[in-house]
Amino acid sequence: MKNTKILAEEITSQGFKERLEEIYVDTGVIAYQTERYQKAIEKFEELYGEQEAELYSAPGRSEVGGNHTDHQHGEVLAASINLDAIAVVCKTEENVIKLLSDGYPMITVDLKDLGMRRGEMGTSAGLIRGMVYGLKKNGHTVGGFSAYVTSDVLNGAGMSSSAAFEVLVGTIFSGLYNDMKISPVEIAQVAQFAENVYFGKPCGLMDQMACSVGGLIHIDFADPENPVVEKVNVDFSSYHHSLCITDTKGSHADLTDDYALIPQEMKKVAQFFEKEFLREVDPEEFYKKISNIREACGDRPVLRALHFFEEDKRVEREVSALNAGDFQGFLDTVKESGNSSFKYLQNIYTNKDVQNQSVSMGLAVSDSILPGHGVSRVHGGGFAGTIQAFVADDFVETYRQMLDGVYGEGCCHVLKVRPFGGIRV
Repeated sequence: MKNTKILAEEITSQGFKERLEEIYVDTGVIAYQTERYQKAIEKFEELYGEQEAELYSAPGRSEVGGNHTDHQHGEVLAASINLDAIAVVCKTEENVIKLLSDGYPMITVDLKDLGMRRGEMGTSAGLIRGMVYGLKKNGHTVGGFSAYVTSDVLNGAGMSSSAAFEVLVGTIFSGLYNDMKISPVEIAQVAQFAENVYFGKPCGLMDQMACSVGGLIHIDFADPENPVVEKVNVDFSSYHHSLCITDTKGSHADLTDDYALIPQEMKKVAQFFEKEFLREVDPEEFYKKISNIREACGDRPVLRALHFFEEDKRVEREVSALNAGDFQGFLDTVKESGNSSFKYLQNIYTNKDVQNQSVSMGLAVSDSILPGHGVSRVHGGGFAGTIQAFVADDFVETYRQMLDGVYGEGCCHVLKVRPFGGIRV
């Protein structure tokens, strides 16, 4: 812990600049991040006064491979990105958490009552209470703190702003009360619990795991209670490529059924084999019995199951290519993944409104200009939202201008893969 005045002074020092470069990777954002941290400390002092405090950070995430596989206990490749939620935090003697997120009202959570509350469903207070309950249940020390939080992880853009917030809270408890000894995997698991039970949103574990562990990670969810997490050590900058995420401005309204039908239809195929999840089904048996499955389940469930089986293989190929230094092989497989999502998973637009195809449009424009310069694919859940592209650095500005020209200024975000998950800065 350091006095907030000292923290503010250190932020302008060379040592802190080097730390920011480690975290955010891109030297072009260091001035912005320096000012951001300074303003966060100023706001903290306005709320709670000058005192001893610490800085914490948790990133957003980008799914790189494994589109709609985690809910079937499949494999994914995911990366933390250099957009994050940061917190200025002080420990308090009160058994209460006071947290103000930029642009929102103050949240107060009394730690004497950690039961799930219906009225907190869908709220940040619910996430905080769920995180505290989960960590305490696992035997960790919890206690009060006061915090100011600000985030540049885009809401509703497939970067997992809620997971970043959950991981931030978990990392604060790890740092303030547990000597930073709560593992990133456990923080992710508790975060998933909080979102499922206290927030009321069913989700897999990929988002929380990518935000918590950090870097580029290969996760195998064959046993969701004990996921196998493998760091993939690759420096994208050495291949002179950047990660671009473009918000295609499609509305997520009325898409709940579209999202829900993907796991439902995949599970329908699994149930044909008297299994609960597709990961439990033998792919060879699936291909042998496609005719029977079509008759019992219909064609789209078969196509979506086919996507799952091949996507799991693609994740392994992507990891192998990166480990071997075959960046072009990695790019080719990312493109295959995108094609499979469009043709077989069919999560690019909703059949309820075929005249609005914002994701299709972004992919079409990308396909027309990226050959020789990179690849693109749908990002995240699909139907609306964002597309992802790996773009050669010398073409990034051309790509950004083209996509901004279609969707509006600031829609294409040029990002870097961040090497850290939830951290004490």
